[in-house]
Amino acid sequence: MKGNVTVKTLAKELNISIATVSKALNDSYEISIDTKQKVWDLAKKLKYERNPAASNLRSHKTKTIAVIIPEIANNFFSLAINGIEEIARKRDYHVLIYQTHENSETEITFTDSLLSGRVDGILISVSSNTENYEHFKELVKKIPVVFFDRTIEDIDAVKITTDDYESAYNAAYHLIGNGCKNIAYLHALDNLSTGQKRLSGYRDALSAHNLPANPDLIISYDKDTEKNYDNIKQLIVLQKPDGIISSIEEFALPCYYVCKELGLNIPHDLKIISFSNLSTAPLLSPSLSTITQPAFEIGKEAAGFLFKILDKKHFEPDEVPTLKSTLIQRESSLDKNKSPGIHLGFHYQLNLNV
Repeated sequence: MKGNVTVKTLAKELNISIATVSKALNDSYEISIDTKQKVWDLAKKLKYERNPAASNLRSHKTKTIAVIIPEIANNFFSLAINGIEEIARKRDYHVLIYQTHENSETEITFTDSLLSGRVDGILISVSSNTENYEHFKELVKKIPVVFFDRTIEDIDAVKITTDDYESAYNAAYHLIGNGCKNIAYLHALDNLSTGQKRLSGYRDALSAHNLPANPDLIISYDKDTEKNYDNIKQLIVLQKPDGIISSIEEFALPCYYVCKELGLNIPHDLKIISFSNLSTAPLLSPSLSTITQPAFEIGKEAAGFLFKILDKKHFEPDEVPTLKSTLIQRESSLDKNKSPGIHLGFHYQLNLNV
């Protein structure tokens, strides 16, 4: 019967409707396990072969999802995409990658074009210079959307994030525990809740330890790499911080270069810790202490919830997790005269490998 077996054939053999067979073959939550098993067993016995193209046309599905990210070269987003693709492959879905290059106009162009029916759903990490969110408010009304990592608070959509406030707070606490009293903060993602939470965590940690919150110790990220370098240099020369928290990994290496130019020793003169998924962090000299996000797991969770929405499966808001980052102590932030390993109440590692 191979080649002649259709959904109609299976329905007739089992004395059930064609719609029930179709839903069972698609593993729909509407169909009982017993019925699904009967359909699957008969399909296997009769060597039923699905026609993906016809199935997609009938269901109006493209079997494709889009991922909109700021930059694929960023280590975090590369890992997140791997997690997304792992889930998508299990569902026989294709993944289209769109890079905004931190440009909100490009972001709007992508979201507008994807409303044409090209994809079944969208995963988005928001561009850092996005200030007007109206296109997102309209987007979530028309197509399933899940935000990950960089999100917008007042958008009614699933958001998969990490503990940004707690992570920044613990980074400051780590530096304080290693003797720092004049801690600078390299601020980025100003327009997004991600950046705002990290900044709040830093400020609250200083306040909790009776350290002054000097606004001159905070500088903001600039697209111009030379300007970033000059700003960091000026900060170190004028404010003389003994510790630095970098809120993004793009700030970390310029700190090393500035210290080299100024003849400063890391960590003796200046301790540094950075939010980063940089794979070479252990290889820097000295090795870089990092707040490392679970990027792969974030990608998997984001894709998983997008497919729950596509499958119309119900879930409660409290089922959406906030993932934990890992503070990895390396040489750049440690006082060598003190014993390392202060427990900060979250995933915490000591790694002195270089």
